[in-house]
Amino acid sequence: MSPLANDRRRDTIPRGESAIRNPQSAIATMARPSSDILAPIRDKVEAGERLTFDDGLLLESPEVPLPELGELANIVRERKNGNAGYYNINTHLNATNICVYRCTFCAFRSDLRDPKGYWMQDDDILARGQEATDNGCTEMHIVGGLHHQAKYEWYRKVVSLLHDNYPSLHLKAWTPVEIDWFARLTKKSIRWVLEDQKEAGLGSLPGGGAEIFHPEIRGQICEHKADSSRWFETHREAHTLGLRSNCTMLYGHIEQPYHRIDHLIRLRDHQDAMNAEGHAGFQTYIPLAFHPENNKLGEERKIKKPSALMDLRQMAIARLMLDNIDHIKAYWIMLGVGTAQLSLAYGADDIDGTVRHELIYHDAGATTPEAMSVEQIQRLIREAGRDPVERDTLYHRVDRGAEGWKLGERVTVNA
Repeated sequence: MSPLANDRRRDTIPRGESAIRNPQSAIATMARPSSDILAPIRDKVEAGERLTFDDGLLLESPEVPLPELGELANIVRERKNGNAGYYNINTHLNATNICVYRCTFCAFRSDLRDPKGYWMQDDDILARGQEATDNGCTEMHIVGGLHHQAKYEWYRKVVSLLHDNYPSLHLKAWTPVEIDWFARLTKKSIRWVLEDQKEAGLGSLPGGGAEIFHPEIRGQICEHKADSSRWFETHREAHTLGLRSNCTMLYGHIEQPYHRIDHLIRLRDHQDAMNAEGHAGFQTYIPLAFHPENNKLGEERKIKKPSALMDLRQMAIARLMLDNIDHIKAYWIMLGVGTAQLSLAYGADDIDGTVRHELIYHDAGATTPEAMSVEQIQRLIREAGRDPVERDTLYHRVDRGAEGWKLGERVTVNA
């Protein structure tokens, strides 16, 4: 099956998510009063200087016009990544939704005896690998629940089965929350777990489980799972082993601007440390909008889903604050197709990929398509005035031809 084939049943963009044509022009034509409040930050951005914590708090202020903020973020975005709009052909594997933890924001987890609970076994996993290969995927994104009856060996086998049978797939697997759980199961160190997973075929780590680092918030939404120090320890060990990883933030629930800027500064400080030591580090930051449907946090606190305006502000602030992280991703599954497209003018340079079989955010109420075709993704990027560039997980260019695909050089990112 061609990787460019459309799945007509599932890749339709729903009404209300129609593409926004040429977001860059939209910014330029908006009424945009000159704002003295941004003058000091504008000077820093134009000079390539680092923004401070207080600068970040200022950017969070509603007094800062969003179009002007987007314009500044776009300067940094184009300075780093030119006009490229990156995407990949990927699929998700959520091998179980049964989970020992009860995070209040999660709509995906299930109890063992819940009718919606599931636990994939070897044949199911292999079938998913075959489907990914047949559809030209270069990446499988693997995360899921922490099944209290599953031994560590099962989690390892998920990776080894796929790697041994489908070696062309890059396996991006296990958040620090899962790695921490594996360490508890085995009574081994995080480093031992990562080394063992790498031997099994692990290629990189996703960025999930970060949520909000500040203990004031983390203690309220996910008090029992790995804390922020454990999260950073996992990424630090991964980076020293040469494994790249992503990083995230879950915003739009009970956190305040102070907590969001604190979160970004912690990510930036970690990246500084990894760069100073000459290790691989974070390659992409993904801001994740909270979906309040079907979970305890949203229902009890009566939280509304973040607006598109807030989504764009968080995207732009991230691009301005995270000067040492190369890529900012607009995850269309969570943002919606139209907002993700517009994000390409607000600091984002990556729109993720085809994303087959994503369950976690759809369970939380996401109304985005279950997958998008390559043609749709390329069209969205071109309509935003960007140049579509297919990349693999580690940001090598992907060249496709009649005989399949091959990796090219790593994309160039300016400092």
